[in-house]
Amino acid sequence: MFEQCADVCKHFEEIQAELASPDVALDQNRFRKLMKEQSDLQPLVDTYRDYIKAGKDREDALSLLEEEKDEEMRGLLKEEMSDAENRIEKLEHELKLLLLPKDPNDDRNVMLEIRAGAGGEEAALFAAELYRMYLHYAETRHWKVEMISLSESGLGGFKEVVAMISGKGAYSRMKYESGVHRVQRVPETESGGRIHTSTATVAVMPEAEEVDVVIDPNDIRIDVMRASGNGGQCVNTTDSAVRLTHYPTGIVIYSQTEKSQLQNKEKAFRLLRSKLYELELEKLQSAEAAARRSQIGTGDRSEKIRTYNFPQSRVTDHRIHLTLYKIDSIMNGDLDELLDALIAADQAAKLTQQEAS
Repeated sequence: MFEQCADVCKHFEEIQAELASPDVALDQNRFRKLMKEQSDLQPLVDTYRDYIKAGKDREDALSLLEEEKDEEMRGLLKEEMSDAENRIEKLEHELKLLLLPKDPNDDRNVMLEIRAGAGGEEAALFAAELYRMYLHYAETRHWKVEMISLSESGLGGFKEVVAMISGKGAYSRMKYESGVHRVQRVPETESGGRIHTSTATVAVMPEAEEVDVVIDPNDIRIDVMRASGNGGQCVNTTDSAVRLTHYPTGIVIYSQTEKSQLQNKEKAFRLLRSKLYELELEKLQSAEAAARRSQIGTGDRSEKIRTYNFPQSRVTDHRIHLTLYKIDSIMNGDLDELLDALIAADQAAKLTQQEAS
């Protein structure tokens, strides 16, 4: 492990030397690539340097302790040694985490798809609440949310909503949200006060670039039509809505949130690329089933991952058996405690697998 850290530090210094060269400033693509690589390596380099310093502090304290006769000074030196050893243990664990293989999609933006499941109108209302929960969470992280398509129900719920979330680390945190979310509560329309159970399905897909997925124009049918529902003065007056049908997979994308047909077409293609990219990822993950099992959940949208129990103010994540009694703040976008616990569990599982192999 430490040999690997030393090699990374050496490579980091080579990058810094190249960035200082006047020639690299002339090649903007090379400059951007080096800057990103430097940024990616910086946390590991800083942690390894802290680890080396902590080791030196321990050795210095030990050396002085061997010569020191004064009991008070010996006590202080022992404290210094103990502090250094604690730092070494903590930094060693951090280095192991930093050396874990990084998900290549972690820095990508997110395509978020929420669909009402079992439970009729109550499920649609819950889907709308989940969307607002993620919207509030995105605001706390300073991410941008852009709606791509929306199908509303009669009472203000969402049958289906698709949005793109753009921002640093969006996929690295949001990827744990894929699956079935279950709600238990008394619906407003329930006169008998009985608790109903409804579900909504969440899919989190990394946004695909054009270079990731090549779409053959012959595989696509593009239909344009008039938009329906809320959407401004152009709704029902121009053919601005776009529907894409991808023949090989049967995927159908509908986009109507923009007034411009061109913008709706662009959004629809972005979503289609992400869906096709996700299909490719699923094939890879099936081929690497053992590695995938070490992660928290499968990312499968049929897997029940979380229950929101309103009468008990309880949210339970079934993958890590974590229950929090603060449903109001969670529905308001306070997701960090849940996501941090999921990330920690995922890292622990990967570390265990790495040490076993």
